[in-house]
Amino acid sequence: MTKKRFYIWLLCIITVFVLAACKSDDSADSSGEMAKTNELSDSKEFAVRDDAEKSTEDEPAGEENIDVTGDRMIVHRGNLEVKVKNLETARKDIEKKVKEYGGYIVESNIYREENELMSGYLTIRIPEKHFQQFLNDTEKAAVEVMERSVTGQDVTEEYVDLESRLKSKRAVEQRLLDFMKTAQKTEDLLKISSDLAKVQEEIEVIVGKMKYLENQTAYSTVDIFMKENKVVVPGVDGNKLNTWEKTKQQLAVSLNFLLAAASGIVVFFVGNLPILTLVTLIGVGVYYFVKRRKRKKPHIKDTKQD
Repeated sequence: MTKKRFYIWLLCIITVFVLAACKSDDSADSSGEMAKTNELSDSKEFAVRDDAEKSTEDEPAGEENIDVTGDRMIVHRGNLEVKVKNLETARKDIEKKVKEYGGYIVESNIYREENELMSGYLTIRIPEKHFQQFLNDTEKAAVEVMERSVTGQDVTEEYVDLESRLKSKRAVEQRLLDFMKTAQKTEDLLKISSDLAKVQEEIEVIVGKMKYLENQTAYSTVDIFMKENKVVVPGVDGNKLNTWEKTKQQLAVSLNFLLAAASGIVVFFVGNLPILTLVTLIGVGVYYFVKRRKRKKPHIKDTKQD
């Protein structure tokens, strides 16, 4: 073999070894990437809730649902203190107005004071659109308005915040449902189910708060305190002039006294009958003994004189 052919064979062998080494490195890199991919796929199911919440937090908070500067959500509450001619009539008129406006009565209390005047307290929920009109109608029906106050609470930002949180929780719920469909391991299903239950519970709480705010803004609250405007004239107290009743009462007292006395006498004599019998016998014996002695004394004196 010549020197030239020897170098050619040596170059070929070196080339084969280099190609084999490169191929083994490529296969190792690909297997490592597959392992890493599997590992990431296993761990992403456990971190899905955090990822979903982070992704939804980056979104704008309720900007498309409520115009904060335009459509405000105000909770109104009114307070009226009035004087009326007749409380029962005024109460019926107010209940009629409440029914006409589509409201409802939450609380109704009627009191009678010491001076025979009546007063009452009503708590009413009236639709927001009829709030001012209802207050005006109540004032017109009164003899005198002692006090009127109206307060309002702006809950727009609170409602927008709740709506944004609800949107975020809905997105988390949907992602958990999607991961549940593709989960294969039992422990993964249990973990996702637990997270899903927590998210759904939070959604229910948020929805409840939103419905409460919607009801508070849709219906206004009106507190009405009414008092009769009458001059009380002192009258004759019939209880003090009820002669017949007092006569019957005194007669019953007298009869009860006599019956109690007779009952006491009977109880005394019957209960002490043995002692009274013995005392009576002793008394009778002493009486006859003394009587007989008195009869004998005159006879003795007569014999001495003879």
